[in-house]
Amino acid sequence: MSQSDSNSLKPNVVTPQEVTPDTNPVVNEIARHYEAILRLLGEDPTREGLVKTPMRAAKAMYKATRGYELDAGEIMRKAIFTHEGSRMVIVQDVEFYSLCEHHILPFFGKVSVGYLPKGKIVGLSKLARVVDAFARRLQVQERLTAQICQSVADTLEADGVIVACTAEHLCMKMRGVEKQGCATTTLEYCGRFAEDPQLRAEFLAAIK
Repeated sequence: MSQSDSNSLKPNVVTPQEVTPDTNPVVNEIARHYEAILRLLGEDPTREGLVKTPMRAAKAMYKATRGYELDAGEIMRKAIFTHEGSRMVIVQDVEFYSLCEHHILPFFGKVSVGYLPKGKIVGLSKLARVVDAFARRLQVQERLTAQICQSVADTLEADGVIVACTAEHLCMKMRGVEKQGCATTTLEYCGRFAEDPQLRAEFLAAIK
C-alpha cells in the first residue's frame, strides 16, 4: 500500500478551533462534559465524525429539558376566557417527548386532557403547551400526568380535570427487560372526575 493510500484510511482530525462556542455558557459547559464522556467511553472526540458531537448533544439536551424554564400556569393565564357552558372540554392525543430521570433515555407518547369549565375556558393550544412544559424535563410518567392535571386544575379553577397519558419507554426497550411491544398508561383526575365514575367513563370513551 502506498503512503498516499495509507493516509486516506486515517480518520480526519478537526482542530477544536473549528467548533464555534454557543452564546449560552450553560450549553458550552454541557458540551465540555459530553466531550469528557466520549473520552471515558474510549472514543476520540477530535475525529471528524465526533468533533462537533459534544456541542450538538449539548444543544439537544438543553432543548429537550427547556421545560424547567417554562411556567405552565403563566402559559394558560395568557389565554383564559369567560365562558358559560361546555359540559366537558377535551384536547386529545397531544404528542410529547420526555426523558426518563432514572436512565436519561427517552419516553414518548400521547396525552389527553379533559376539564369541566366553571365559567372559564383556556385556549386549546395552551393545553398542548402545558404538556410540553412538564414533559421537557427529566421525568417519570406518573409525575408528568399528575403535574399536568394539578396545573390545569389550579389555574382554571375548573369543576374537574382528568389527564390520560400513554407512553413507550426506551429504558424498557433498549435495556433491562428489552420488551418491544410494551406501553404504559397513567390516569390522574380531580374534582368531579374523582367523585363521578360516569364522568371518567365518558372521558375515556371519548378519547378511544
